[in-house]
Order: sequence, then structure tokens, then C-alpha cells
Amino acid sequence: MRVVFEEAVNLLGKGDPVVVATVVRTKGSTPQKPGSKLLVRKDGSGVGTLGGGCVEGDIWFAAKELLKRGGDTEYREYELNEDLAAEDGLVCGGTMFFQIDPVYSPEQYLSYAKEIDEAYRGGASVALASVIRAGGGSAPAGAKLLIRESGETEGTLGNAALDADASDRALGLMPHGRNEYVQHESDAEYFIEAYTTPPQLVVCGGGHVSKAIAPLAKTVGFRVFITDDREEFANADRFPEADILMPLKPEEALPKLPINANTFIVVATRGHRYDNVALEAAASTPAKYVGLMGSRRKTILIYEDLLRSGVPLDRVSEIRSPVGLDVRARTPEEIAVSIMAEVLMFRLGGTGLPMKLEDWRLDRIAQKVEAEKSAVPAD
Repeated sequence: MRVVFEEAVNLLGKGDPVVVATVVRTKGSTPQKPGSKLLVRKDGSGVGTLGGGCVEGDIWFAAKELLKRGGDTEYREYELNEDLAAEDGLVCGGTMFFQIDPVYSPEQYLSYAKEIDEAYRGGASVALASVIRAGGGSAPAGAKLLIRESGETEGTLGNAALDADASDRALGLMPHGRNEYVQHESDAEYFIEAYTTPPQLVVCGGGHVSKAIAPLAKTVGFRVFITDDREEFANADRFPEADILMPLKPEEALPKLPINANTFIVVATRGHRYDNVALEAAASTPAKYVGLMGSRRKTILIYEDLLRSGVPLDRVSEIRSPVGLDVRARTPEEIAVSIMAEVLMFRLGGTGLPMKLEDWRLDRIAQKVEAEKSAVPAD
């Protein structure tokens, strides 16, 4: 929701009030997930989205009322039952929880918004925690704590225990910009969101699979970096999606790239000896995800070489090789889908398991339908 913070910086910098509404928790099937945001301006217009429909309309109305009459942070819960979902043509069966946060003066929020905006632009990662429900000596709902990558903080959730808990969690959430709803043992509840650069994908090698990966990565929001020491394989005609093209060997290119924890590196060079050196260079970066394309036999041989070279076993065990999810991919395009599926799973915290309804749910559906049939009187 980068656009929300860009607009917050813009409007608060002029002294204009805003309301920032956030989905802080969900249960079941919902149109948006935690972290989705809507900013409402004083003229009633807005940027961002909470999923659309009558629920968003209700939150929007509440935000406009706060801007008119004033008031404190509000917390709302909406159960998306069949009637409510049907009004908007949705098929949902979950519950959404919202925080509606009015910001009447710049000092309440502007410094936080600026640091978050800077994180999106490539600066240091940050996290922002907000009290949702007060309890156990916490500050009132809406109180905030900004946690920086360095461990420094600004603001408070109300007491040292809550601030320390949020700071510890922030470090785990920062690499990929994730969020978490926390029910603290003190009975206070808070929502913590981490912000970092857009995800970055470095592809070492400019072959057929790499050519198929680049447009997929770009489509799902990654910055794409391509490196290959052959200029005919690392050029804008072959990779129009690339944000950075480096016609260098990977071990020469990687130290020059802006690699951070939210960077994903896929090694797919033209041969074993190139993969070996490239993977060792990739393993020495702060990238949390490093993958190697190749067979199991090739992986074993390269892992042996990495350990001989002094790469720690813990780091070798983090490497994803053979890279990708098992979808029985064969063509370069299929392999690219397999690799990007694993990259997204890793980034978003998924399991990679099928989402198909379980048999017990299908049995329950069948029983319900049969019961309905039995209840219909015979002609």
C-alpha cells in the first residue's frame, strides 16, 4: 500500500488531516488480507482499498464522519455472511477486523509515514506497531511504536514489555515486509506491519529459463536484475523487463547490486563450473532466498564444493536446490512457473500445498444438499 503512505506524506506535509483505515485481522474467506489500507482525504476522496463493496463503503463513511466531527481511533468487525456478501456479488464467508485511525495533525503520523515511504524507496526497513485494543497497562487504541532496522524505536505502545515484544517481532517481519496481529499475554492487542523495498529478483544467467522467468517476476511486482557475462544474453532486447542489466560474471555483478534480505537470487548459468562460482557468491550475500537450477546430482557436487570452500553448513542448508516446486515442469516456461511459484511461497509465507477443499468438506456439502432434497415435499 505504498500509495497510501505517499499520499499521507503529501497531505500531512500541507497540514491536511487524513484518516487511515487498515484491515488488521481476518478469518475465513475475505476479499482483502491484513495490511490492506484506505486513506480518506478531508474532501471525502481516497486512495487504496479495503476490498470494495458495502463494507468498504461503511468504513469510508465512518472515516469521513471522523474528519467532520472529530473522534478517536475506532475498531470495527464485520462478519461477511451470505446476505452481506450477496449485496456486493461476493462469495465470502469470513470476518474482517478494521482499525480506523484519524490523523488530525502532522506530528501524530508524518514522521512515521516518511520513514515508511523511504523504506519503500530503498531505504532501511522499518516496522510500525499500533495498539488495537488496550489492556495490561498499554496505551490507548491507536498508540504507535516505530521500530527501525537498527533496533532504535520512536513512540510507545504504553509500556516496556509491549515495546520489547513488538521490537523482537519486527526483526522477523522486516525482511519481506510482513505483518502480524498480536494478542499479548498482558491482554493488550496490537498490529505490527513491516515495510521494506519492493522484492528484487536477481537471475544469474540469461538462458531460456531466465528469459521466461523475467516477465513473470515483473508481473508480480519484483524488480528484475539480470547478469550474464555474454552481452548477447544480457541486453535490453532479450530482457526488456529488467531494471538492471549487468553483462558481467555473477561473482563480479552481485557485489555491485543493491542486494538486501528481500532479494531473491536464482542461479541458472550455462554450466556446472559457472554455477559453482555464482552460487558461492550468492550465498555470501544477505539475500534470504538463494536457488540453484539443476539436477540433484549437480546439487550434491556443488554443495560439496561450497562446504570445501568454507561456506557454513547452515547457509548451504538454506539454498533451494533443485529450485522450484514439483509440478513436473519440462519446458523453460513451465520451469519458470515452478521457480516463481516457490519464490512467491517463500516471500508470502505460504506452504506450497494444494488449496483444494478437503474430502470432509465435500462430504458435508453433499450431506447438506441431500438433506435439502429430502426436505422438499413430493408432488
